[in-house]
Amino acid sequence: MEDLLADPIALGGAVLILGVILGILFFAGKEKHPVALTADFQPYLLIDKKILSHDTRRFTFALPSPQHKLGLPIGQHMTLYFKDEDGKGVQRSYTPVTGDETLGQVSFVIKVYKAGVHPKFPNGGKLSQHLDSLTVGKDTMLMKGPKGHLTYLGCGKFTIKPGMKKPLLTRQATHIGMISGGTGITPMLQVLDAIFRNPNDKTCVKLLYANQTEDDILVREELEAYQKQYPERFQLHYTVDKAPATGWKYSTGFISKEMLEKHLYQSDASKKIQIFMCGPPPMVKFACLPNLEALGFTEDDWFVF
Repeated sequence: MEDLLADPIALGGAVLILGVILGILFFAGKEKHPVALTADFQPYLLIDKKILSHDTRRFTFALPSPQHKLGLPIGQHMTLYFKDEDGKGVQRSYTPVTGDETLGQVSFVIKVYKAGVHPKFPNGGKLSQHLDSLTVGKDTMLMKGPKGHLTYLGCGKFTIKPGMKKPLLTRQATHIGMISGGTGITPMLQVLDAIFRNPNDKTCVKLLYANQTEDDILVREELEAYQKQYPERFQLHYTVDKAPATGWKYSTGFISKEMLEKHLYQSDASKKIQIFMCGPPPMVKFACLPNLEALGFTEDDWFVF
């Protein structure tokens, strides 16, 4: 030690090495892109709002810093919360259309259900109307997460959490069939983004997307961009209740067995096929599940978001 103190060069070198080690330890303890989501509700500032159609908006919220990532596993969703005029808590689950690849912000495409439009729901959607009332740059929304039972791990592999006391299931697919209705397209877009962002993921996908009208089709530009870029791996088909008078080249009417047979993968023991579904409960219960069973699929072949 005395020899080291007597040699200024050696002492300087030792101090430099020590400084490098301490620096590595310091920065190793800090994530380059810290996770924004927590298990408790936190406020997120609305920084942008785009009107996509007469009743659909794209809301973008700021994360705690420009370097933060959302921290949402692919296939899962978030809970949004506010208190209404009576002080009652209102919360809903939404899947964002951006993920960890987008730093500093998170975006949602949400349909606003306004009061007095649908006779079955005279008050409309409380949370979607609240979102629509927020002022950009001023108002915040409480959010927490992640939440959900499916996590897409990549290359066709995903896990399913059946329940609190049941073990985690792992499934592997080479082909994924997707059936969506309305805003149920958002978790599908999340998985599609993950598949086509990863050059090692060769999973093939067919998507059947149902809506009331052509104008109700959400994220159409993004879906058709993937179809154009990956024509051999991604096939897209729409069906609407009310088709345009002219120029409509897709299906019309409710999802049927014939529609699934034509535009989805067929049950085949030689292929690893999984079916993802997300949409209104009646669509899943009456239009999807019975027809999938009739085509030879079982509950081990599908997942409902």
